Amino acid sequence: MSTTMRAAVCVRAGGPEVLEIRELPVPKVRDGWSLVQVKGVGLNRSELRTRQGHSPSVTFPRVLGIECVGVVASSTDPALPEGTTVAAVMGEMGRAFDGGYAQYALLPNALLMPISTSLPWEVLAALPETYLTAFGALEALGIGSGGQGKLLIRGGTSSVGMAAASIASGYGMEVAATTRRPDKADALRAAGVDHVLIDADGSTATGLPWPEGPEYVLELVGASTVADSLQVVRRGGTVCVAGSLSGWLIQDFEPIAMIPSGTRLTAFHSDTLKGSAGAPALQRIVREIEAGTYRPNIDQVFHLDDIVAAHTYMESNQATGKLVVLP
Repeated sequence: MSTTMRAAVCVRAGGPEVLEIRELPVPKVRDGWSLVQVKGVGLNRSELRTRQGHSPSVTFPRVLGIECVGVVASSTDPALPEGTTVAAVMGEMGRAFDGGYAQYALLPNALLMPISTSLPWEVLAALPETYLTAFGALEALGIGSGGQGKLLIRGGTSSVGMAAASIASGYGMEVAATTRRPDKADALRAAGVDHVLIDADGSTATGLPWPEGPEYVLELVGASTVADSLQVVRRGGTVCVAGSLSGWLIQDFEPIAMIPSGTRLTAFHSDTLKGSAGAPALQRIVREIEAGTYRPNIDQVFHLDDIVAAHTYMESNQATGKLVVLP
């Protein structure tokens, strides 16, 4: 194994150009941490915000990347022998320590999820953060396997939105999803959406196919549309905030005024399903992808050398589904 590796380093806060390809030493293993040869990375908007300087705890230079898939290259855990296919998400990856935008990543053993699969790396790389978030958010809504009822997804063409549509459709639910782009309607229908709603102004009340509203709303747009979602959901239904496409803070939020009596507002954070907590769910997701029940919903695959272009594309909101980088 080489003693050096190529990595995309965020050298300071700024635009996509602050991501520079550099030659770095391959990290040395230490107690409780193992070295992973990175085979694929899914891009996430939280990395975009970190790059822009909106994560006060992150210092630069830093190798970003809150998730990756790959092969254990050097292990300190007998349960994770060299050659094991693994995935890792969250746990301060790419924030407190260097993450997946590199040929190798030194990661805590507690984050590594062993996965058995025949999927190609670009497909496997599209799954961990996106599908675990979708899976966990649906559970937070109270939707499980065999779930019934009506689900509205706000921000349907995000990677998590399309994953949630795929899972919910597989459960047999009736699914509606919003998008600002009429040209993305076919992609949503292919992901399992029954009703595509064009959301031009952050209000869906007039376009809903259900006069009484859905029992469940998965809120991925976030701060700017939460109040509207609380009015749209059926009285006594549940809204789960699991995305922040429009930012993190709800301005002038008044819970008693904004949450109808009996309606539930909850949230899901993917850190809940990191490591051993998420491994069984991710293995199940992989099996469903292999069987064709769920779709990986990949928009575009980039290479590490093209990381600036990948971030530029992500920031322009052009993607329908997941962006993947192969080292």
